[in-house]
Amino acid sequence: MDKLTHFDEDGNARMVDISDKDETKRVAIASGTIKVGNTILRHILDNKIEKGDVLGVARVAGIMATKTTSTSIPMCHPLMITGVDIDFEIDSELGIIKAKSTVKTTGKTGVEMEALHSCSIALLTIYDMCKAIDKSMEIGNIKLEHKSGGKSGDFFR
Repeated sequence: MDKLTHFDEDGNARMVDISDKDETKRVAIASGTIKVGNTILRHILDNKIEKGDVLGVARVAGIMATKTTSTSIPMCHPLMITGVDIDFEIDSELGIIKAKSTVKTTGKTGVEMEALHSCSIALLTIYDMCKAIDKSMEIGNIKLEHKSGGKSGDFFR
């Protein structure tokens, strides 16, 4: 197992020093799902949710979350994000919405946490906007799908 880098030799939490790392182009893609059921899905697709355009608002919330990841996750470095895309796939038969977040930067550390954070917030926004109809929605399967760049190389799920 690799050494845990967020702890010093005395076991104290620390932010990893990335001063000497090379800047590289970095991309991370994360995904997750929310099971909303057929009633909510119909309301979303027909734009009948009182709070507004659910997927549009969730997309903006996910983009905003990307930029605030370091304020939510203590050891995460603030990054200059160069691009964010949030996409949704709808499975009408199962009443499931899949969110996919793609985050890009050129920097000294990766954007995996930013992609996971933005995906999570997009899904939570869908829940928030639809909870008046049914609170039994289920968020899950949040995972890193792909990352590229940096010393550790590429990862594909």
